Amino acid sequence: MESHDLFHPARRFVALSAVVLLPMASQADWLIDPSPFRATVQTGPDASEVELANGLVRRIIRIKPAAATVALDNLVTGEALVRSARPEALLELNGIQFKLGGLTGQPAHNFLKPEWLASMKADPAAWICTGWSTGRTEARFAWKPRREWLSTETVWPPPGVRVTFDYEPTVEALADVKASVHYELYDGLPLFAKWITISNASRKAVTLNTFTVEQLAVVEPESAVDGPASAFRSYLRNLEAFSDYAFGGMMTGDVLSPGIRWKTDPLFRSQVHYERQTPCLLEAASPLGPETSIEPGGRFESWRVFELVHDGTDRERRGLALRRAYRTLAPWVQENPVLMHVRSARPDAVKSAVDQCADVGFEMVIMTFGSGFNIESEKPEYLAQIKELADYARGKGIALGGYSLLASRSINAENDCINPTNGQPGGMRFGSSPCIGSRWGQDYFRKLYQFFEKTGCGILEHDGSYPGDVCASTNHPGHRGLKDSQWTQWKTISGFYQWCRAQGIYLNVPDWYYLSGSTKCGMGYREDNWSLPRDQQEIIERQNVFDGTWEKTPSMGWMFVPLTEYHGGGAAATIEPLKDHLEHYETRLANLFGAGVQACYRGPRLYDAPETRAVVKRWVDFYKQHRAILDSDLIHLRRPDGRDWDGWLHVNPRLKERGLAMVYNPLPQPVERTIRLPLYYAGLTDRAVVKRADGTSDKLVLARDFSAAVKANIPARGRTWLIVEAPAP
Repeated sequence: MESHDLFHPARRFVALSAVVLLPMASQADWLIDPSPFRATVQTGPDASEVELANGLVRRIIRIKPAAATVALDNLVTGEALVRSARPEALLELNGIQFKLGGLTGQPAHNFLKPEWLASMKADPAAWICTGWSTGRTEARFAWKPRREWLSTETVWPPPGVRVTFDYEPTVEALADVKASVHYELYDGLPLFAKWITISNASRKAVTLNTFTVEQLAVVEPESAVDGPASAFRSYLRNLEAFSDYAFGGMMTGDVLSPGIRWKTDPLFRSQVHYERQTPCLLEAASPLGPETSIEPGGRFESWRVFELVHDGTDRERRGLALRRAYRTLAPWVQENPVLMHVRSARPDAVKSAVDQCADVGFEMVIMTFGSGFNIESEKPEYLAQIKELADYARGKGIALGGYSLLASRSINAENDCINPTNGQPGGMRFGSSPCIGSRWGQDYFRKLYQFFEKTGCGILEHDGSYPGDVCASTNHPGHRGLKDSQWTQWKTISGFYQWCRAQGIYLNVPDWYYLSGSTKCGMGYREDNWSLPRDQQEIIERQNVFDGTWEKTPSMGWMFVPLTEYHGGGAAATIEPLKDHLEHYETRLANLFGAGVQACYRGPRLYDAPETRAVVKRWVDFYKQHRAILDSDLIHLRRPDGRDWDGWLHVNPRLKERGLAMVYNPLPQPVERTIRLPLYYAGLTDRAVVKRADGTSDKLVLARDFSAAVKANIPARGRTWLIVEAPAP
């Protein structure tokens, strides 16, 4: 067991640039080989501390004289991230605030010296830690994988360790109420999880007004003397926090965890900032409510905060770490079926689309918005019709499902969310929106469950989802008022998504519900851009993919290909007839399949002539031949700008194909370019072999920064690819 001092020897690093530091080849890097880093739980020599560690990070929780986190350390860099001890959680029960654990008497809050701990005291008003237990991680919910859409082995739940600390109150009125604080640390990556549970063994209901899952006094990422808190640079912070309590009707994760707050610390009076406004106190707290009643014999479980420790400021490395975290916590995001949006839900149109999809290798058909598909219909004959179509598709190896709109529409004044500022409907995230807790909302979700149970469909595209709207109504059966409205609506929709995952139902949701079961959301694009001239769409599409994959894996985001006119633009923007615009259609296919990014190909058909079919099948076959590497992490080479080549490099050190670079040429003439491929994250350190699309190959000697220069000839307005492998032993 490692000693419990706050210092750990840093690994040796090699500089690639002014901002990029990577471990030397002789040192294990978890982003290349995570296997050495196994999570463990151990106690200190005098049993006063519990340590969760995996060789990358460790968290030390002192249990005498009270429970408190006294260290959260980056073992790769030797950096201590915690500077001050705080309570392990905060609760407000029946209108009274309580702390769970915590230590007082720290003389300064810039740092926490081990020798101070002996003189620090328990807060006499805080709940007391009565014991702790440990075990392995457990699944947050059930998941039925669709193996045919996975190109890699997945593990669920993510392996690691769990520790639970139990607390009891010092207030006699709550004597039979207990709380537990749970922690998980995962094998192979610097990632913690934390959440709380509350049980009520009394004879009276208890109201949980608010809760704080985490309060960490984190080392400030920079030492600014003045300026507003908003001026502090978050990319310098080596602790990234996010949660499964995430929503907002947006497609960017770092703004969609409303319970995660970086606040100023009133105890940190010796900070450099003159107005003491440094945002260095991490709080993971309920933004509203939940104002929920825990009935006698009942149990409450909070949402979870996840804490990812970074070892540098390099954007690519931080992105790789975040993507690995999502692959670990939500392995279903790696399901990456090739899908079509059929424009009409008429049985003959759906069957025709299914036949074409099966013919060229597509794997999923979604009856798109505006198709006439109606998931809310309860007519027996309609459900029977959809079941017949789903069975037909399944017989061809195709999953079938459809689109449903939840938010951004109005039902009526009785069932819409009520704005607390004026007591009227409207003013929500998307203007008007139904309340999930209304009678309509409860009936809507009943219909969704019923639809999938009776039809056997395997996909839901759920537009709007739940964007975090509050509701001030006191007449809705699903919530009592404003304070519990956000929590109860989120519980309803996340519970439905988790049920879908247990049934193997694939979820396209344009919101950040990955940790609640969603598989894919938008990669990031503006719909009006598909009305621009075709040649502009080609470059913008690659820009969208390049920009969207900093925090998403290729399989986490969808793009859009309107085969028929969409939002306007006329003939200059339209692909149909497909055979008349085959060069453009092939560029779109090559852009997307070359990125491992699936698009919603929206129209009545995928091909309209033998030559069109040949092009579609060629790129589907290319994707499936190289599916494992194309679904792997994407390294950003050069952003598209229409002035020269652009491209990206897929890497995976666990595959025979260690890398696959796609490079594109927007220019009207062919070009030869020398492209430097960064191969560190491909697990290559000194030599490699590159195989070009034209069949030629070269042996490469890597530079000291683990890169290699490769010549590529790229046709005019075309593309090529380079496959990188390890040399034969």
